[in-house]
Amino acid sequence: MRRVRTLVISDLHLGKAAGTDLLRRRKLRAPLIEALDGVDRLVVLGDGLELREAPHRDAAAVAAPLFQEAGHALGPDGEILVVGGNHDHGLVAGWIESRLTVEPAGFLGLEQRFAPPAPLAERLAEAARPARLELAYPGVWLRDDVYAIHGHYSDLHATVPTFERVFAGAMARWVVSLPESGATPDDYEAALSPLYAWMHALTQRADHARISAGAGASARTWTALTSAERHRHPLRMAALGTGYVAAVAGLNALGLGPLDRDLSPAALRRGYLRGIREVVRRLDVRAAHVIWGHSHRAGPFPGDDASEWRAGGGARIWNTGSWVYQPHFLKGAAGASPYWPGSAVLVEDTGPPRLLRLLAERRHEDLRP
Repeated sequence: MRRVRTLVISDLHLGKAAGTDLLRRRKLRAPLIEALDGVDRLVVLGDGLELREAPHRDAAAVAAPLFQEAGHALGPDGEILVVGGNHDHGLVAGWIESRLTVEPAGFLGLEQRFAPPAPLAERLAEAARPARLELAYPGVWLRDDVYAIHGHYSDLHATVPTFERVFAGAMARWVVSLPESGATPDDYEAALSPLYAWMHALTQRADHARISAGAGASARTWTALTSAERHRHPLRMAALGTGYVAAVAGLNALGLGPLDRDLSPAALRRGYLRGIREVVRRLDVRAAHVIWGHSHRAGPFPGDDASEWRAGGGARIWNTGSWVYQPHFLKGAAGASPYWPGSAVLVEDTGPPRLLRLLAERRHEDLRP
């Protein structure tokens, strides 16, 4: 059997209006391209493109340089596998909808691979040559014992009170019924894809739309409640904090939780890991290792509680982190935060995955837009 070395990256968000998507810049792409030496397959594990801030017609121009360089580095025997996430759900939505026109729901397993189904994906495939490009959803088996998924299904179970988490909670509470066990990807799609379709349609019909207002509001609230701003404006921050606590309590009372009002880094880590552990359990993912992205928090790191990074069936959980510069998470020295961008997970033919930090030595001034 042919040995396959796989490098997994996630949450590139190529096309972000703020210019914080680091892989659009040649100097910051260089460490990633160098890491492809000796690699057979590059997996972009969701949110490779930012399709909530730019229409499809603009996305390929931003993403093409990365796919060109990666395709050249991998060569004609190499493969680029693009997994759909929540911010680039439009890459796979057309394929799902076309299937639903001729067959009932239920065809989505843990892995569905397919050729680029639409012009944007076709342009990415053209840029990636001589390597071949394929799409997958909702996840992909990298080895018999290693499963990779973007992880946006965790928004139905995480305790972090983001916009998408609240919407998902409302859908699961009043619209669809998610099985406690034996769930399928179609069950998750029924709860989440209406939100993705709405946001996607708004973006595609505007030349300069920024439809990620919910996520932006979540980040702004987190920054305001946890930064030095609360000391400079204590009354204003006290009012905001009181309103936030009341809002979270109200959402929990409505049955949309459990949501945690704690916004500390530890609470965010625990909240998102709870979500992915529940996804692994309900989908009955039987793997020794599960790799995901979505939360932008790489791990596990040596100081992390190992029990948090274990699913109920014993699977070890790994997170790829992101390639987005988010200064509100990056206090302190370069590379000190687990949210520091530029990480990847290497999957060899045998053995556990390995977390790589390809931009750990870069400084803030290197990463700022």
